[in-house]
Amino acid sequence: MTGTRPILTRAPYAALFEGFRWDIPARLNMAVQVCDDWAAREPDRLAIRDLSGAGAREVSYGALRAMADALALELVARGVVRGDRVGVLRSQGAWCAAAHIAIWKIGAISIPLFKLFKHDALLSRVGDAGARVVVTDAEGAAMLGPMPDAAALVPEEAALPEGRFETVETGPEEPAVLIYTSGTTGSPKGALHGHRVLLGHLPGVEMSHDFLGQPGDCLWTPADWAWIGGLFDVLMPGLAIGVPVVAARMAKFGVDDCLKIIAQGTVRNVFFPPTALRMLKAEGARIEGLRSVASGGEPLGAEMLDWGRQAFGLTINEFYGQTECNMVATSCAGLFAPRPGCLGRAVPGHRVAVIGEDGREAAGEGDIAIARGSASMMLEYWRKPEETAAKFRGDWLLTGDRGVIEDGYIRFVGREDDVITSAGYRIGPAEIEDCLLRHPAVATVAVVGKPDALRTEIVKAYVVLRPGAEARAEDLQAWVKERLASYSYPREISFLDALPMTVTGKVIRKELKARAAAEAQA
Repeated sequence: MTGTRPILTRAPYAALFEGFRWDIPARLNMAVQVCDDWAAREPDRLAIRDLSGAGAREVSYGALRAMADALALELVARGVVRGDRVGVLRSQGAWCAAAHIAIWKIGAISIPLFKLFKHDALLSRVGDAGARVVVTDAEGAAMLGPMPDAAALVPEEAALPEGRFETVETGPEEPAVLIYTSGTTGSPKGALHGHRVLLGHLPGVEMSHDFLGQPGDCLWTPADWAWIGGLFDVLMPGLAIGVPVVAARMAKFGVDDCLKIIAQGTVRNVFFPPTALRMLKAEGARIEGLRSVASGGEPLGAEMLDWGRQAFGLTINEFYGQTECNMVATSCAGLFAPRPGCLGRAVPGHRVAVIGEDGREAAGEGDIAIARGSASMMLEYWRKPEETAAKFRGDWLLTGDRGVIEDGYIRFVGREDDVITSAGYRIGPAEIEDCLLRHPAVATVAVVGKPDALRTEIVKAYVVLRPGAEARAEDLQAWVKERLASYSYPREISFLDALPMTVTGKVIRKELKARAAAEAQA
């Protein structure tokens, strides 16, 4: 597998889907796909247009390889070996890309980490993975603080070795990246992916951008590269295909900054999370010169699609997937008209269906599932065999979403689990509940999603205080902000005398979700 061209050619959808077969080589390393191959053939070719610093700089594939090689040599000098886990706690920027590439060169496993995480959230993920080192910057090193068994490495402050590092040979099933995803029960789980994961993303990324790889294409997303949507829907596919990727830090999404980045970076292809689109719409933004706009995370309605045609002069392509198996369905305006409320159609190489409790395809509504064999499907949940087994029903990976298939289009009905989708982030209530329960004033708590016009949902907490204890909503919000991700704190808190419970002592979340929905409508 080389990064010489996109893997899809223009053809009718039916021909693309029916004729597609995965061509996965016996030897596959993502560092070769996204960097080494291009650096060997076209070292001066533009890889990243980095706007994240004080001034813009253009990073070629040759320069990116030199950065990754130096970092790989330093990591090995620090004792990192094949199979070790290494965290990457950096915002969009060339060093973030180089860190992942360096880790894959060694045959180690990279762990994307959000800058929005606080100390406790970072500690739980780094500790669960058993990471040896975390590649970060000065800000990230301060966030990490003293962390047992994991040392911070700041490339800008280290005297990195010079010279070439020969990328080790790996197979497509060899672990390469560990991405933590939120769930409804227990702590966040790490979805472990092999080196084939990038190859598995390419058909869907290409389709969602109306055959990405056209002359003049240039990719950007405001989504953090620590999220699978930023890392594997934008950064790594762009590098593999040879499409320049713009890196730009946005501490908070703003319409003016967004327009400035698109102009300064000569961006032609954008992945906008739905919340970013809603903010652009609210501001009446118009953006000219784009060739494609993709969106994913939650369905867009007919009104948003109509607005997109006016604002961008093109049709927004919606795509679908999750951390465990991503980019499995998409719209592609260049091939077929979208249907509002639908997630698109199955991407070539991925078989998506709705199935019943018996594991067979259902004619009506059922569980949206993905057949084994998708190249972007995870290897397992990190060291969680029972949770891994529960994710499957026979030969189908369960997404946790409900849907219907109409003429090949996948219509989303709703989430089967209680994961909260807020501003494009999937937020598990369990971690927030656990954090709040550590507050000395809290006796018990339940966290649900409350419908919200801008963010899809907001995090809503229902709290029961200990007898005689006092706490304000602001106190509990600050408690969570200081310990978890800043996007996952409860934006609303209601105090109750007791939570609704079943006879076996389980919280009746359905009742609380109905209550939150009623509050949203009031």
